[in-house]
Amino acid sequence: MVKTFIVVPTYNEKENLPILIESLFELDVQDLNILIVDDNSPDGTGKIADEIHERIPEGVSVIHRKGKLGLGTAYIAGFKYCLERGADQIVQMDADFSHNPEKVTELIDRLKEYDMVLGSRYVSGGSLDKNWSFWRKRLSSFGNLYARMILRMPINDVTGGFRAWKRRTLEGIPLDRIKSQGYAFQIELAYITHLKGYSISEVPIYFADRSRGDSKMSLKIQIEAAKRVWSILYEYRDLKRD
Repeated sequence: MVKTFIVVPTYNEKENLPILIESLFELDVQDLNILIVDDNSPDGTGKIADEIHERIPEGVSVIHRKGKLGLGTAYIAGFKYCLERGADQIVQMDADFSHNPEKVTELIDRLKEYDMVLGSRYVSGGSLDKNWSFWRKRLSSFGNLYARMILRMPINDVTGGFRAWKRRTLEGIPLDRIKSQGYAFQIELAYITHLKGYSISEVPIYFADRSRGDSKMSLKIQIEAAKRVWSILYEYRDLKRD
């Protein structure tokens, strides 16, 4: 039986987390395990995560971190935890329902043929929240195109965080070299995957805006990501396709 882990980083997601966990366990996925990585959320998300673990001790695990240490390190800690516990495949997703839980099974199914599968907003059939303003959509698409052009990646959505991985893919990626957070983390991880020659597929998704809680995205984060792309380009010149 294939062992699947879903890694969900959280920071102030007390309204979304219980609903998300319930939705994920309604999926037709055998041997499903969910890992919550909480960055000491002041709204009590960590306590809620522990309560969910107590109800479903075999299916839900929790990592508590001392503070808001960033999305990138949260995922890296989560990936390592899952690999150590025998994960055959790992899904990464947001806790705010911007990623539709029902799409998890489609990403996993595509892993039968590819090393990494990502939920894409920028392939045919994919889209951004219909209520976003024209300029917000333009900013999102420009940031994605900017990174793609500089790094020359044949991936349509390099900033998206809804992804599924085979075990061997993550084992072949130098996770300890990754320095980025936020959008830049997703870009850096995708770039390394491309450089290592792993096969990548994109599944169209509708990216919905959160309906509960506050967004973590800011202009500062976007500017930092734009600057970080140039560093990524030069930091991995030594990586060759296997």
